[in-house]
Amino acid sequence: MLDHARSLLRSVFGFDGFRPGQDAIIETILGGADVLAIMPTGAGKSLCYQLPALVGNGLTVVVSPLIALMRDQVAQLTNYGINAAALNSANAPAETRRIFDSLREGDLRLLYLAPERLARPDTVELLRSAGATRLAIDEAHCVSQWGHDFRPEYLALGELRRELGGIQTVAFTATADAATRADIIARLFDGDPRVFIGGFDRPNLLLSMAPKNSARKQLLDFLSLRKGQSGVVYCASRQGCEDLAETFNAAGHHALVYHAGLDKQVREANQDAFLREDGITMVATIAFGMGIDKPDVRFVAHADLPKSIEAYYQEIGRAGRDGLPADTLTLYGLGDVRLRALQIEESQASDEQKRVERAKLNALLALCEAPRCRRQTLLAYFGESSEPCGHCDLCIHGVAVYDGTIDAQKVLSAIYRTGQRFGAEHLINILVGTESDAVLHHGHHALPTFGVGKDRSREQWRSIFRQLYAGGLMTQDLSEFGAWRLTEAGGQVLRGKSRIEIRLDALRGRQKKAKAPAAQLPADYDSDLLAALKKLRRELAAEQGIPAYAVFPDRTLMELAAHRPSSLEQMRGIHGIGEAKLARYGEIFLEALLD
Repeated sequence: MLDHARSLLRSVFGFDGFRPGQDAIIETILGGADVLAIMPTGAGKSLCYQLPALVGNGLTVVVSPLIALMRDQVAQLTNYGINAAALNSANAPAETRRIFDSLREGDLRLLYLAPERLARPDTVELLRSAGATRLAIDEAHCVSQWGHDFRPEYLALGELRRELGGIQTVAFTATADAATRADIIARLFDGDPRVFIGGFDRPNLLLSMAPKNSARKQLLDFLSLRKGQSGVVYCASRQGCEDLAETFNAAGHHALVYHAGLDKQVREANQDAFLREDGITMVATIAFGMGIDKPDVRFVAHADLPKSIEAYYQEIGRAGRDGLPADTLTLYGLGDVRLRALQIEESQASDEQKRVERAKLNALLALCEAPRCRRQTLLAYFGESSEPCGHCDLCIHGVAVYDGTIDAQKVLSAIYRTGQRFGAEHLINILVGTESDAVLHHGHHALPTFGVGKDRSREQWRSIFRQLYAGGLMTQDLSEFGAWRLTEAGGQVLRGKSRIEIRLDALRGRQKKAKAPAAQLPADYDSDLLAALKKLRRELAAEQGIPAYAVFPDRTLMELAAHRPSSLEQMRGIHGIGEAKLARYGEIFLEALLD
């Protein structure tokens, strides 16, 4: 069956081969097993359930969180010649009738539904009578209370699975730590699914972070190097979005706003414009982005500190889904940290959840203050190791450091001598010589490490903790009250067998201004021809009322502009041109290429 899938991959989707990890997941799905796949954004999750739907018979039901995402994915699939539909409240009556007819006739391959719709008894009966054979759940982390985007309506999906007779279930997400994965499995599956963890690295993303000096000027400088590209700037508040968009537009950029305070029609119109047009900067709160499938987003910037590393990873993951280079920039300041800490303390969450949120905030700050390759620190959080990437701000610009081995040994010794059972504030009390009730109760005032760190402030020690965490010398157990524990690398430093460098600027509380480097897009194409092809694509998309990338993604246009095929047969070799798209658009684009 995998050979058949490979044939369809070329003839329908126009792809020469699978991306890493796709073939194993697709083969397992075709074998009938339940699957949970953790795949980085841009790794091709959608294809893992779309392609199996074309092999054999039966209906694949896709649970998707946004109407806009469903609509655009259906438009893409239809352009590939696939019979797909989305059943939602935005449908015209005639469209809904057409979908019901297709379900009765049994020729619909993929049906997209929102989780709210699936909770309705008539929908369950509809799917039973249509012979649904597979349930595909996108953004599966939404089912978990530990995930960064929990949605209560996802909780009903496990029961739906049982009502449909234990239907094969395949679930996908880009971000899920161990606790979230366990929660997804418990809530969605009756047994143990096959779990695929495809890695978290997005090598095409250039990672940059910088302390806030003048956020507006920093963002304007960032945008000035990327004029005419599509991107997203995330902002913590609605008013901040409005103000930044006004600033960007005054500077000659095309900026739109998206937040929950806007009228629904305005929100949807702005989202549609972003999806369908080139060169728009969307200035948005985190209300924007879930399931946005626009492949040619060339940058994502954060005007304020994100909520967590998971949220940061999910949000920057909206850039460069086509695999081409894309940029990220995250600005952070003390005010952001204080606000986020206050939000945690004042929330209605349980003490346990607050403790987890504090630990996640510390992990994010560790990424901001990382003394080494930014990508190494990010991947280490998700349990992966890598060599320095050479492609982040710290690798490119470097950073002022000092030999922090002695400071590190003080911290590591305090962790070791207290049995690796305590959190940062207790350990800092020991280092600076504070006789708190807990220190006295445990007799830790009698330790050799008590008071050895009086030469530094508590805030400096917090920064050192974050940097040692970022450096992989110690890890925090979120299930044990945030207890710090030594890693093997930490043991090496403690025993004097290796050394560690610590960032000076983070300890001083004042950092030099760093310019966010720019990713380099491929340049071996005719830029005038590419502009003409984009204009043609935009016109065709407007005529059909679909996103521009549903005609052809940027990568396809770049290859056309670089190779300039002179026949339909030569166009078959271009990435993203399958038989249906060749029949629909081949002659039109060939004429433009031969002009």
